[in-house]
Amino acid sequence: MGGMVLSDVDIQRYIAAGKIRITPDLPPEQLGSCSVDFRLGREFSVFEHSRHPYIDLRDKGSLQDIMRTVMVGEGEPFILQPRDFVLAITEETLELDDEVLGRLEGRSSLGRIGIIVHGTAGLFDPGWIGKATLELSNLSRMAVALYPGMRICSFTFEQLSSPVAVSYRNKPGNKYAGQVSPLASKLVSEVRGKG
Repeated sequence: MGGMVLSDVDIQRYIAAGKIRITPDLPPEQLGSCSVDFRLGREFSVFEHSRHPYIDLRDKGSLQDIMRTVMVGEGEPFILQPRDFVLAITEETLELDDEVLGRLEGRSSLGRIGIIVHGTAGLFDPGWIGKATLELSNLSRMAVALYPGMRICSFTFEQLSSPVAVSYRNKPGNKYAGQVSPLASKLVSEVRGKG
C-alpha cells in the first residue's frame, strides 16, 4: 500500500522518528492538517537579461554569467517585478528518509495575487537533503514585495510502499543534493552529453 499522504499527526510522528528532518525546528503555526509551511530565505538568483540575448543550454558559461545573486537585508523586501522570474531558496533545510517522498506546493494566498512558487512539479525524492529552490514568477501586472521569513510554500509528504533501492543522496550525478543556495539549472551538462 503506497502513496499515503501523511496527516499532521503522522508528520509529527515522522519528525519525532527522524524520518523527516526539518531545520530549524518548526513553530506550531507552520504545521497544517496535512502539510508543513516553509519560509522564504534571504538569497535570490536573478537573471541579467541585458547581458545575453538568449539562454544557451549548451554553453555552461552563459548560464552562470546571466545569474546574479542578491542577498536581502534583515526586514527588507525583495521586489518581484511583473512577469519577472527569479530563483529563491527556503529558510528551512529538509532531509527525507529513503521511504518518504516530499511535494512542494505553492500557497493559494500567493497564487491569488499572481505569485507562482514552482513552475515545475516540485517533487523531492526519497533521501533528499538540502534547502528547496523556489522558481518564483509574478504573473500579475503589479510588483509584489516578498519578505524573507514569510511563509512561501508548503510541503506534503507521502509514505512509499517500501524504501527505495537508491536514495537521492546516493544517486550518481545527483544534481541538487545538499544545496544551500538557489542553483541555476544543471541542464547544461545534459544537453552537452554529461559535461
